[in-house]
Amino acid sequence: MKKTAHLGLFLSLALICSYIESLIPFSFGIPGVKLGLTNIVILIALYYMDTASAAAVSILRIILCGFLFGNLFGILYSLAGGACSLFCMALLKRTGKFKVISVSAVGGIAHNLGQIIVAAAVVENANLFYYFPVLFAAGTVTGILIGIAAQEVLLRLPPGHML
Repeated sequence: MKKTAHLGLFLSLALICSYIESLIPFSFGIPGVKLGLTNIVILIALYYMDTASAAAVSILRIILCGFLFGNLFGILYSLAGGACSLFCMALLKRTGKFKVISVSAVGGIAHNLGQIIVAAAVVENANLFYYFPVLFAAGTVTGILIGIAAQEVLLRLPPGHML
């Protein structure tokens, strides 16, 4: 299968995960916290394909979901979180010293950090950073759960198929 076909498949899976997550009334009782099902697809793309492919899937998914299910501010927050998350995950993966679960946990934290930075800039209020410890904990927990799921999928994919 060609790389473009794989990108289309990963993008489709990411869109489906985003849609499913929008239907699930799942929040830890903490405003703004989501499970991040789409990050399973991004992690798999990062490990199974490459960083550029994972970035393409992430950016396209954020823009498409923003137009389908959200608004301009949603796109802005998601792009900030997604870019920060992917950058940190790609950096950790590149070292070769971290497992998928650790990479995912850092990605969850980085996603929340990226979003809170944009939120503080938009509302011009640095006091939003007081909320970050809560988001740090939530990002860690959800990142670990997503990392476990992604790791299990990666273990079942044929090795080196994409590369």
